[in-house]
Amino acid sequence: MNLNKFLIEARTAAQKAGQLLKANIDKAAKVSFKGEVDLVTDFDYKAQNLIFDYLSQRFPDHDFLGEEGFQQQQRKNWRWIVDPLDGTTNYAHHFPIFCVSLALEWKGKIVLGVIYDPMREEMFSALKGHGAFLNDQRIYVSGVNDLDKSLVATGFPYDLRQSKINNTNHFNNFLLRVQAIRRCGSAAMDLCYVACGRFDGFWELKLKPWDMAAGALIVEEAGGRITDFQNHEFSVFGSEILATNGLIHLQMVEVLQLGNEKDK
Repeated sequence: MNLNKFLIEARTAAQKAGQLLKANIDKAAKVSFKGEVDLVTDFDYKAQNLIFDYLSQRFPDHDFLGEEGFQQQQRKNWRWIVDPLDGTTNYAHHFPIFCVSLALEWKGKIVLGVIYDPMREEMFSALKGHGAFLNDQRIYVSGVNDLDKSLVATGFPYDLRQSKINNTNHFNNFLLRVQAIRRCGSAAMDLCYVACGRFDGFWELKLKPWDMAAGALIVEEAGGRITDFQNHEFSVFGSEILATNGLIHLQMVEVLQLGNEKDK
């Protein structure tokens, strides 16, 4: 299966959407709320429409699944999973950490992932079985094998004010076990940073397929490991993700199990 033509067009679509977002980050975006703290801007929609228009013209027989209420289902073998702006809260506050994430699914399997950070002009990409890249340079996960010496990342679900399953217990447990924790506000970017060795691990819960699909493939192709919190097989349609360099994976699973016991 030759996926290179899809990769070229995905990179172009992500770059075009990213340039749109970068050019408008300092402008006052129109903001609406999908939940108490879950917001969306007019630029989420503009970027998503740009991506859909670009890719659908080139691949009219492909399905699409997008974050902002967009779904085109024709029961085709190919489906694009799109997050036009991962890090919307950052973007709405003019905080320059956000990205565009595109994944391509073939018969239920993710075979392509592209994540573009327009502020740093970093294009992360991967094809199933062909490695992971940052701006055409091969990338690999870190070699840190001790959780105590690791830099890890996480995020918090939008219902954290309503649900007791809100990641604060895991966060507190990891604070005492790792060198440091970062909370960037973009799960897709966190996964890319695991893939290129900037982070040694990442965990989060209650994410959506468009948050994880591209980044999970990029981590795996960079030599990392992806599971749920119980070290079971990962699914982009699941509710948990644990991504690591592989060396600290079981150590992170142990800490996560402490948090799960508290939830019972």
